[in-house]
This record gives sequence, C-alpha cells and structure tokens, in this order.
Amino acid sequence: MTVGTCEIEILIYESYSLKEKRHVLKSIIERIKSRFNVSVAEVDFNDIWNKSVIGIAAVSNSKNICDSAITKVIDFIDNDERVEIINFVKEIY
Repeated sequence: MTVGTCEIEILIYESYSLKEKRHVLKSIIERIKSRFNVSVAEVDFNDIWNKSVIGIAAVSNSKNICDSAITKVIDFIDNDERVEIINFVKEIY
C-alpha cells in the first residue's frame, strides 16, 4: 500500500472575512472531492481570513498513481484564480 500526502498553503484573494474564506474553501474542496479520488480538508490557519492550508491524501498500490493524483490536485488549485499557492509539501510513503 502506498500513501501520498500533501499540504498546500494558499492565499485567498477574494476573502475579507472568515465567512468569505469558508465560501471559497468549501467550493474548492467540494470540486476536488468530486473530480479526484482523494481525501481533502482544511488543516491549518482556521482563524486567519485570507490564508489556509489544505491537506490532501491519496492511497493506491502504486507510487506513480499517488503522485499523479496529488499533482493533478495541485495543478487544479493553481489554475483557480481566487487563490494562490504559496507553498506545498508532497510526500509519498
């Protein structure tokens, strides 16, 4: 069994309150869940209105499949104009 994890730190442009942040994050997280076979959740900076860390996990029998799935999610988030990826840490076990 291979497990791939990734923490993606993002800056949210359209957010000037926690309510707006939740709206943007919920949209991104739901679209990731519906398009990719990964688990995803907000894991840090819960009380900061313009910044967040999204955690992603993928499980497979191949390192290439886990890496590919996580890379696709990173590209998907990177193409969203509402946010900017500041940093990400990807690990495959």
